[in-house]
Amino acid sequence: MLSHAARLALVLSTLAVAMSPVQAQTAPPIKPGLWEIKSEREVDGKKAADPGEQIKNLPPDVRAKVEAMMKEKGVGMGEGGMNRICLSRESLDKGQWQGESDNCKTEFSSRSTNGWKWHSVCTKPDSESDGEAVFTNNENYIVKTHTKTKVQAQDRLTRMTIHAKWMGSECGDIKPVQPGR
Repeated sequence: MLSHAARLALVLSTLAVAMSPVQAQTAPPIKPGLWEIKSEREVDGKKAADPGEQIKNLPPDVRAKVEAMMKEKGVGMGEGGMNRICLSRESLDKGQWQGESDNCKTEFSSRSTNGWKWHSVCTKPDSESDGEAVFTNNENYIVKTHTKTKVQAQDRLTRMTIHAKWMGSECGDIKPVQPGR
C-alpha cells in the first residue's frame, strides 16, 4: 500500500503528465491571461480523488509547501478540482500552454484551429499518452488524455479531462507558465 505522501506524489505527477505533453511550434488559438482549469481524473477505471482535496487534508506545513511549489510552477490551487494558471503571450507563442514538457517527445497527428491530436512519450515519469484538445473558441478549450504510466513496475491507466475557461488578461499573483521550464 502506498503512503499518503507517495499517493499525493503520484496524483501530482499524473496531473503534470496530463498537463505536459502539448508542446508545439504553433501557438494554440487561445488568449493569454488567467485561465480557470477544472480537471476530472479516472485511474484504472475508477474516479480518482481530487488532488486539491487530498492536499487540503495534509498537515498545514506540508500543504503550504505543496501549494507554494505548484504556485512556483504557475498553478494556483483551488477547491473542487478547480485550479488557475497564467499563460503569457510568450508561453503561447512557444507552444507551452499546458505546462512543462522538457521530458516528453510529442508527435501531432493533426492540428487545426478547432483542435489538436497527439501522442507523447515521457521519461519522468515513464509514461505514454494520447491526447486531444478541442478549442471551442479563444476563451474555452477541453483537453482529454489517456495515459499509461509505470508505477512500482505496474501499469497505471489514467484518463483525464480538463475544461479550461479564460478569466481575464490579468493574472494577479500567479506567475505565468514559463517556456522551457
